[in-house]
Amino acid sequence: MSVMLNQYTKLKSRSEIKKLEKLVKQINALEAELQALTDEELRAKTAQFQEAIQNGKTLKDIRVEAFAVVKEAASRVINQRHYDVQLLGGLVLTDGNIGQMQTGEGKTLMASLPSYLFALQGKGVHVITSNEYLAQRDFELIGQIHQFLGLNVGLNVADLSPVEKKAAYAADITYGTGTEFGFDYLRDHMVLSEADKVQRGHHFALIDEIDNTLIDEARTPLVIANKSTISSELFAISSMLVKSLKKEEDYELNLSYRQVHLTEQGAAKIEKAFGIDNIYSANDQVLYHFINQSLQAHFIFKKDRDYIIRDGKIELVDSFTGRVMEGRSLSYGLHQAIEAKEGLKINEENITQASVTVQNYFRMYSTLCGMTGSALPAQKEFLETYGMDVVSVPTNRPNQRIDQEDLIYKDLESKYNKVVQLVKEMNETGRPILIGTTSIEQSETISELLTKEFVKHQLLNAKSAEEEAKMISIAGQKGMITIATNMAGRGTDILLGEGVAELGGLYILGTERHESLRIDMQLRGRAGRQGDPGSTQFILSLEDHLMNQFDDEELEKYKKKIKTNEEGLVLSPNPLKFLTTVQDTVENSHYSSRIHLLKLDDVLDQQRKVTYSKRNELLNTSEIAEQFESEMNEYLDYLVKSSATDDIDVKDDKLEFFIYQINELFGLTLNKNELVDLEEDELLELVKPTATEFFASLTELLEDETVKNQVRNIMIKTLDQMWLEHMERIESLKEGIHLRGYAQEDPYRLFTMEGFELFNESMTSFQYNMATKVYAFKKSVEKEDE
Repeated sequence: MSVMLNQYTKLKSRSEIKKLEKLVKQINALEAELQALTDEELRAKTAQFQEAIQNGKTLKDIRVEAFAVVKEAASRVINQRHYDVQLLGGLVLTDGNIGQMQTGEGKTLMASLPSYLFALQGKGVHVITSNEYLAQRDFELIGQIHQFLGLNVGLNVADLSPVEKKAAYAADITYGTGTEFGFDYLRDHMVLSEADKVQRGHHFALIDEIDNTLIDEARTPLVIANKSTISSELFAISSMLVKSLKKEEDYELNLSYRQVHLTEQGAAKIEKAFGIDNIYSANDQVLYHFINQSLQAHFIFKKDRDYIIRDGKIELVDSFTGRVMEGRSLSYGLHQAIEAKEGLKINEENITQASVTVQNYFRMYSTLCGMTGSALPAQKEFLETYGMDVVSVPTNRPNQRIDQEDLIYKDLESKYNKVVQLVKEMNETGRPILIGTTSIEQSETISELLTKEFVKHQLLNAKSAEEEAKMISIAGQKGMITIATNMAGRGTDILLGEGVAELGGLYILGTERHESLRIDMQLRGRAGRQGDPGSTQFILSLEDHLMNQFDDEELEKYKKKIKTNEEGLVLSPNPLKFLTTVQDTVENSHYSSRIHLLKLDDVLDQQRKVTYSKRNELLNTSEIAEQFESEMNEYLDYLVKSSATDDIDVKDDKLEFFIYQINELFGLTLNKNELVDLEEDELLELVKPTATEFFASLTELLEDETVKNQVRNIMIKTLDQMWLEHMERIESLKEGIHLRGYAQEDPYRLFTMEGFELFNESMTSFQYNMATKVYAFKKSVEKEDE
């Protein structure tokens, strides 16, 4: 974190706080007036605010009085009255910023203010916590204030039924974890009925421990993946059936374009074998897909060209280099279809159904804000990624915590000796100790060392968030020693037991620096809440895990120069300066990695929005025939443009493909000799009458609601399949991005261009596959009606 940026933030925070302090005085000035109101009169304020908003008032116009109302309601309902700094913090959040507040300053109660204000707009407020225990706790505690004021409050946790989730999202304020909100968004774009969606938009999100959610958890995307539910037996049956099919009679093959399709006779054979009426119906799309994969495996993919068999496994061959592509596999059942074809063991596969990065999910909210005790080190990332400023909110009482200088030892043995010695000394005074570690493994090591010395302690191994919170909450009692990971029980206050303040308060002992300075700040912040006394001490070594992530040569150079005392404590060269360099390097590496992944996902995110928008349109429109016609006309334009070429070398192949596709789409047989000299508009005019006739007859069929919904489902499922396959192709493109910085080219620009081309190809593929499936389905319906 640059010094200049830090100074700028402090100055900006002071300026912002100074302005907001004037509003706090206005809020407090309303106290006597609101105290005189009855409960019913106070509750009536909510309807008055809602009416004012409908009449054109903005949230800023009413926020002073709204905050005063929440403050009075909290006093009546849960017997807690907001401090001035909590009012300040609430005002910071209403501007879409991050309020940095020290641990123990009452962020939970502060959140009641902006969540009430934004809920008045009637569009839904999402309050995000770091685990379900905290969501439940805040829902039950803070929810009472909002319910008293006439608002509905919901709790969104895993394992709720869709009906229960829908009810939770319909509430004015909904509590839950970030991952659950993100997964619900993905699941909403996998349903086949608008009525099955649970979310109702992304209006306002308030995130507690915002750095944990938006940075620490943002390293990996949210992914919904399922094991293939198709049994190996079904793969074997499909393979056996497809193998018995005859070319031209049962399937048509076009090796130039690596396409294979069932004929009407072939489809009838498959339907008879599986005892179904229509393989193209919406209900049998999964079976149709895997029959298609078997067709691809048998007639498109060739052994010793596209793949080899080694040690009983299919290994893919790179068509450009001829080399085996280690660790790569084909997705969506195609790999399994080839395994079945070759009589090999059929392996299960994780199939990605949907994914979104944490960053791109939360950037959908119209207003995003949050609170934490450790945002400042990440202020640059918050600003660049989310457009959010960090505002430092002062403490309610002066901070009395003493942060002692880190002690750095040459090796782990020396470090642990000092840890045990300090714990024993401090424990003899009765002062409570919280030992913070960076891993459960390290926690257990220290526990074993203390046990050998007969030092009684509690070891927190995070079996559940509720248990974490309970154990952390008693860590401030006299004589208590608690070992926990630095993140354990985050969001739970440690209250000092009787007589502990006189002993010096809670003693925090950090046994390793975290990969992020923010987590170290969180650990220190456990002591000194609300002006309590307390102190912190980090005891580290040059063999810590953090050091293993630093440059080996630089670390060895430093170790050769060090001078230590008899206990192994490093005296020089300046160990703190070296440690800060190591932590900054590791943290910058993680930051660069997140930014890299986000830049890549931004390309996919734009495509996701286009695809989901098209999907929503298909779900909601009553004009399915018009939607189909629009997609088909786009595809016809593409087909005509790609076929009407002046290039003699490819013209023949292009026209053959045009003839093949038009037959697949509309059943129209064309003569190549008649097409040779035609221009684009002439080619289009040639097929337009047949297309128009097809659309007219399809429109007539779709007057039947059952048929319409089946066609709708075919279109949606085809789009879903395209999106799954497109995500796989984008992932392959991502894998080679580090090789793309050649010839002074920007790899991100190249990735954007190639990703755009891939998406256009995928959308074209969707239109073609959708059309052929609808055409086949239409024929089958007409045949049934004969």
